[in-house]
Amino acid sequence: MAITAALIKELREITWIGMMECKKALEETNGDINLAIDELRKKGLSKAAKKADRETLEGGLKIVTEWAKAYVVSVSCETDFLANSDRFKTMLGDIANFLKTNWADSKEAAQEYLNTNYAMEMGENLQISNYSIYEGWVTAAYVHSNGKLAALIVANAWTDEEKAKQVAMHVTATNPEFLSADDISDEVVAKEKSIQLEIMKNDPKMTGKPDEVLLKIIEGKMGKFKSEISLLEQDFVMDPNVKVKNFIGEKAITAFYRFSI
Repeated sequence: MAITAALIKELREITWIGMMECKKALEETNGDINLAIDELRKKGLSKAAKKADRETLEGGLKIVTEWAKAYVVSVSCETDFLANSDRFKTMLGDIANFLKTNWADSKEAAQEYLNTNYAMEMGENLQISNYSIYEGWVTAAYVHSNGKLAALIVANAWTDEEKAKQVAMHVTATNPEFLSADDISDEVVAKEKSIQLEIMKNDPKMTGKPDEVLLKIIEGKMGKFKSEISLLEQDFVMDPNVKVKNFIGEKAITAFYRFSI
């Protein structure tokens, strides 16, 4: 049977093994993909091939900040036991270094590197999910101790990096949706108003009050609603008496990102 490029690609997508090894396995099995998978497994090259359909609900995150760049990677696995192991954490560091060396368009190559160097040894389905580079004058990150929750702050040049790290920790705890209240769209506000209106209509204390009155009450709540979902307007978790914008500076942060497994 002719070993076509399409056949090699199909086997590679199933096993995540290199093209040459896939071609060789297909040649040895006369193009039978199932037999080729078995051959790869016999050689120890595709220990994880039969596990490709398993769910990857665990995993870990790694953020490396260097100069004005932040390298963010996350790898999913099958068990919490593996995700908490030192070997898995070492692997996360290696994938982050791979990203630094080869840039963001190398995700496919990074996955192959992961499978070749770690998946067989660990015996689980390992999948790179996040594989990104962020740039700014200042980048500061926080990764929670469980390795499954992290945040990144991108800020202006004059920003205190240590304060930015503390705000990153704040982001993991409060999960804001927007940077500032000005970023909240009219659609988001209108949706919240409609929800609040229905809540009030179902409140026995509000029975008989016309919509106009209810809407005025709701309008008064919108300021609180906006502050609760806007990072800069939130009360800083380490000092609730201070808003985030007063802690770090209203114009300091240009973007923030929150990551989770």
